[in-house]
Amino acid sequence: MLCHDCHLVIPEPEDGSEAICPRCCARVHMRKPNSMTYTWALVITSFIFLFPANLLPIMRVDYLGSQDYSTIMDGIIYFFKEGSYGIGIVILTASVLVPVFKIAGIILILLSIHFRWESWLRHKTMMFRFIEFIGRWSMLDIFVIALLTVLVNFGFFSTISAASAATYFCCVVISTMLAASTFDTRLIWDACIPSDQDQEVQS
Repeated sequence: MLCHDCHLVIPEPEDGSEAICPRCCARVHMRKPNSMTYTWALVITSFIFLFPANLLPIMRVDYLGSQDYSTIMDGIIYFFKEGSYGIGIVILTASVLVPVFKIAGIILILLSIHFRWESWLRHKTMMFRFIEFIGRWSMLDIFVIALLTVLVNFGFFSTISAASAATYFCCVVISTMLAASTFDTRLIWDACIPSDQDQEVQS
């Protein structure tokens, strides 16, 4: 059994008792307890928050007393119209495509575990590792708004602040990151184990 805290490999207790890591005293499990339940709950939460995050305004610009709201897609369209295709592609990828890919990828992996699909196990594991890696880049839009809030602050003349969609967008990113952290990748490979042995492993 592998300790997830210090990565020490220890033998499974023969009497069926709870395993304790002798090096860091952490509880060791053959599989993370309730991993599928937590991951499903978090990925569904992120899917629900994805709609207001993209449909509601994410940034408010106050210019000479007048307010102007813009969504994520408004900003992407603006950069494309201005000819800044590189910035537009980066924001489109980090703010729209990456969250959708993460949610769709995790759901696909969870469904493959539920229906015990035995194909592409290594590819699904690699995809999950990639989802974990790109999770940190999903907050790019929030970083841009935070920088603009500090740099473009001229009192009554012009100010920029975050709008309601920023909260939902943060919830999407946090939910997907927590879903990735609660998921146990060893469950992917349990599809190769017969059903009776699989129940014994998870117990």
